[in-house]
Amino acid sequence: MSDAMNAVPEYRVAPTRPMYWSILREVWENRSVYMAPLIVATVFLFGFLISTFRLPGKIRAMETLPSAGKSAALVMPYSMAASMVLLTWFIVGMFYCLDALNGERRDRSILFWKSMPVSDRQTVLSKAAIPALVLPILTFIVALVTQFIMLILSTAVLVMNGINPVTLWANVPLLSMTAVMFYGLTVHVLWYAPIYGWLLLVSAWAKRTTFLWAVLPFVTFFIVERIAFGTRNGVAMLRYRLLGAMTEAFSVKVPGNTVLTRLSQLDPLRFLSTSGLWIGLIFAAVCLVAAIRLRRNREPI
Repeated sequence: MSDAMNAVPEYRVAPTRPMYWSILREVWENRSVYMAPLIVATVFLFGFLISTFRLPGKIRAMETLPSAGKSAALVMPYSMAASMVLLTWFIVGMFYCLDALNGERRDRSILFWKSMPVSDRQTVLSKAAIPALVLPILTFIVALVTQFIMLILSTAVLVMNGINPVTLWANVPLLSMTAVMFYGLTVHVLWYAPIYGWLLLVSAWAKRTTFLWAVLPFVTFFIVERIAFGTRNGVAMLRYRLLGAMTEAFSVKVPGNTVLTRLSQLDPLRFLSTSGLWIGLIFAAVCLVAAIRLRRNREPI
């Protein structure tokens, strides 16, 4: 009886808890993950606030335009806001991946983290989760809040000028725009996975100048292909990887002057049946596995 009373209950750590804290640690140590989207959104809002002084005249001039023309003109700033924040996610994710595994070797913090009960697999996957999960979620929230603030500012300006904001609200379908933005962000996360996987692999392998090692193989291939065969297939493949998500995931021709606001413009079945998507995901998985193996034998630089 006494042995049962003195027994210490066994404490079991949830399998997801080390991963959770590893991801949270990456966010704490890399402030640009959340600061960059906020700064871009703030700058865009400042510019938009100045442009709202022309909004009353713009609304009056649109009275003769067809409904499609009104919607395209009024939605364009909201689409630009989402695009700017999306571009910020892509750029921040690239530079984060280039430094993710290389930086811990430069500052010798790899010795400390290797002494912790966190495996190399969890460490690499937690770093991959930043551009694949954390940044997209933050990007979506920041873009959505930015668009909502833009709508409130526009409404206030119209009301102060004695103009009924019904025209604005009727031509800015915020709900469907939110669904389209979420879909577009998800599509780009999957499409850019091989890029982030490659950058993490380079970060785990290179001792310095990770950006140079990341781009040098491709530049060399492009030059050799051009000289030897007179073709530019490598450049076309790179362009397809950077811009192909828009052409494969939507039923309309983009980019261009087309504003994506309707669910009918989405084409998820074509996107999921695209070979480029699955080849890219397989390549990303191979890069992550290689990065995990490299980290096991890596020492401080």
